[in-house]
Amino acid sequence: MQIVANTAPRRFVSVDVLRGWAVVAMLLVNYPGSWDHVFAPLEHSEWNGFTPTDLIFPHFLFVVGVSIALGLRPGGSLSKLWLRALRLVVVGMGLYLVAMWGYDKAHFRVWGVLQRIGLCYGVAATLALTLHPRMQWAVIGGILLGYWVLLACNGGYVPWDNLASRIDTWLAGVHNYQFDAATGKAHDPEGLLSTLPAIATTLLGVRAGSWLREYGGSRLLLAGVVALAIGWLWHLLMPINKNLWTSSYVVYAAGWSLLLLVLFHWLFDLRGLYPLGRSMGINAITAYAGSWLMACVFEKLGVFAVGYAQAAAVLDAGKLASLAVAVVFVAFWWLLMWAMEKKGWRITI
Repeated sequence: MQIVANTAPRRFVSVDVLRGWAVVAMLLVNYPGSWDHVFAPLEHSEWNGFTPTDLIFPHFLFVVGVSIALGLRPGGSLSKLWLRALRLVVVGMGLYLVAMWGYDKAHFRVWGVLQRIGLCYGVAATLALTLHPRMQWAVIGGILLGYWVLLACNGGYVPWDNLASRIDTWLAGVHNYQFDAATGKAHDPEGLLSTLPAIATTLLGVRAGSWLREYGGSRLLLAGVVALAIGWLWHLLMPINKNLWTSSYVVYAAGWSLLLLVLFHWLFDLRGLYPLGRSMGINAITAYAGSWLMACVFEKLGVFAVGYAQAAAVLDAGKLASLAVAVVFVAFWWLLMWAMEKKGWRITI
């Protein structure tokens, strides 16, 4: 990890802003004052279906793909690319070691958000460097259709007994996000098999980034509407499910990401509005990892509980007080990232 001066000009400010707002959303839903008092849109769906929160992670991976398309150059080093991917995985595992201490967890979790980002980045960037765009589309189609067949023919989409969960159980057992000691079954929303369609999400971002660079937003708007329609129709056969990262979920979430990319491109690249949120975007991993470490310390010391009690005294106990704690937490990290941007600092992994 190193701190470097952030002096290189960026062609698409919109992508940094879009990434920044994705991080803001991540922090907002990850760190409420009380998990017992959370507004429904700020929670994940229990299984099938979706909430706005379910769209945050695929949106971030989509932006990773856009950044790959805008940042990679022909002849780039695959070894450097995969070294960065490995660093993301290692940092993700390190964060879970800290979480074991902060949240008194009995078992280490193997999979996780940064682990998935690292794997998706490595595979998608490799394919972007080595495959023609038509072949990239073929890979996307093959993954989505193949994953549909795999799940449909091996237990369907029911909790615990679907193929993805069975593979998670076999590979990691108690070291998954969820483990049922009574049945010995496990599930992880960032597990191995469901990372395949997450790679497709990232590749869709790669293709969107290429279109943005070559054509502006003209193709992205139509693509977003079509993706939303396909994803919604597909859910009649394969449910939209974030836990399994179903193919219908991939396409549906990509539709929203495409429309947001068009909107942000129009607002910040074409109209030149002030890039509110850019500071969070240019140091996204710093904000994510740093907030995680702070949250672990706060949880160990009971700071979140104290903050919620203080907010509840003013706002009355409940969801609004819990949200207020999350907003203050996000505001702190926003201010810190803004200060880093003003200093020209960027922490790279």
